[in-house]
Amino acid sequence: MATVSLSPSALAWQRFRRNRLGFVSLVLFVNLFVVSLGAEFVSNDKPLVASYQGQMYFPVFKNPPETAFGGDFATPTDFLDPFIRQQFQQPGNWAVYPLNPYHHGTLNYFAKEPNPAPPSADNWLGTDDRGRDLLARLLYGFRVSVLFALALTITGTMLGSDLSRNFFSIDITNGAKTQIGTIGANNRAIAFVGVSSIPEPSTFTAIAGTAMLGLAVWRRRRQFTFASR
Repeated sequence: MATVSLSPSALAWQRFRRNRLGFVSLVLFVNLFVVSLGAEFVSNDKPLVASYQGQMYFPVFKNPPETAFGGDFATPTDFLDPFIRQQFQQPGNWAVYPLNPYHHGTLNYFAKEPNPAPPSADNWLGTDDRGRDLLARLLYGFRVSVLFALALTITGTMLGSDLSRNFFSIDITNGAKTQIGTIGANNRAIAFVGVSSIPEPSTFTAIAGTAMLGLAVWRRRRQFTFASR
C-alpha cells in the first residue's frame, strides 16, 4: 500500500490540531471575528425592523425622524427614549432590537445609574465615564483591531516579498558574509519605516526591542567573524 506524503503545510496543520488549547483558541477567535463583522446587527441602538401604524421601517439601515413615530422633532429617532419605547408598546406596533441595544458611540441619556456604571441587566459589562456601553465598544473595537492587523500583515508581507525579490540580494555563507544589492542603475536603496504620528509608550517599547535585537545580531556577527579567521 502506497504511503501518502503530506505537504509541510498539512503536517503543520495536523500538529496544530493536536494542540487542543491552541485549536480551541483559534475556533473562538474565528467565531468572535465573524460575529464582529456583523456588529451592527448584534449591538446597535436602532431596531433591526419596526412596524408602526402598519408601516414597516428598517432603522438599522436608515433611521427615520422622530416625527414618524409621533415625536415632535424632525431629528433622528432616539430609540432609547421612553416615549418612543412606549409608542412601540401600543397594540399593532412592534420593534425587533439587536441582542445588545447599544452602539459603540451611544450615549444613553435615560440611564438608571450614574456613569461609569457597573455591569447590570441593561449594560452587561457596564459603562464608561461617558455612559457608553463597554460590551458594544469591545465588539466594535475588536473588529477594527483585527481588520487593521490583517491589512497591515498582508500589506507588509506583499511589500516585504516584493522588496526582497526585486531590490535586495542577501547571501550568507557560514554566517559571516552578507551582501545587499541595489536597485537597478540608480544605485539606490529604499527603506520603508512606519512611525507613529504621536509617540506612545508602546512606540518606545518597540524601538527599544528593535535596538536590543540589532545589538544581538551585531554581537552574533562579530562572533562569526572572529570564528572564521
